[in-house]
Amino acid sequence: MAVRGLWAARCGPRLLASRAAGEGRAWLHPFSTATQRTAGEDCASEDPPDELGPSLAERALRVKAVKLEKEVQDLTVRYQRAVADCENIRKRTQRCVEDAKIFGIQSFCKDLVEVADILEKTTECISKESEPEDQKLTLEKVFRGLSLLEAKLKSVFAKHGLEKLTPIGDKYDPHEHELICHVPAGVGVQPGTVALVRQDGYKLHGRTIRLARVEVAVESQRRL
Repeated sequence: MAVRGLWAARCGPRLLASRAAGEGRAWLHPFSTATQRTAGEDCASEDPPDELGPSLAERALRVKAVKLEKEVQDLTVRYQRAVADCENIRKRTQRCVEDAKIFGIQSFCKDLVEVADILEKTTECISKESEPEDQKLTLEKVFRGLSLLEAKLKSVFAKHGLEKLTPIGDKYDPHEHELICHVPAGVGVQPGTVALVRQDGYKLHGRTIRLARVEVAVESQRRL
């Protein structure tokens, strides 16, 4: 017991001092934490407003708007040029079509002029040879002139793709022949074929431009 009393006497003051220090720290710690929190909240509430972000976004939008406006102007100019080019092409094409309608037969007419020259010379020869004793000579000149005229016409027609249809003996085709009447089939004539041509037909580059007027043979009816 004497030993315990001596230890308490020696260590008691130290224990009290340590307890007092701990209690003081406990009182100071809550106060300092609350103070720090209040100060932090005040500092946070007094932060300057974020003005830098909106200004940069606004500048970016303005730059983008200017860029889009330039693109719209560029596209508008291109559109106007394209419309003008299309209109010019349309007018040029229309003019070419009209010229083709007017001057499409220019080459054909140029060749026909030579036929007209032959016919004119033949007519002049007939008018000059008016004496009765020269009739034979006149007829010979007319025949030669007409023969030359026919040959020239055939040459012009062949040059421009104009083909004469001579369908005698061919099978009747309503796309190329115009039926006038039926005739009894003679010897060596097949029924359903062209027996006689009243008017020749013509084709231009394979397309029929005039039907040949024909008579078609049919099988004759036998009397019992």
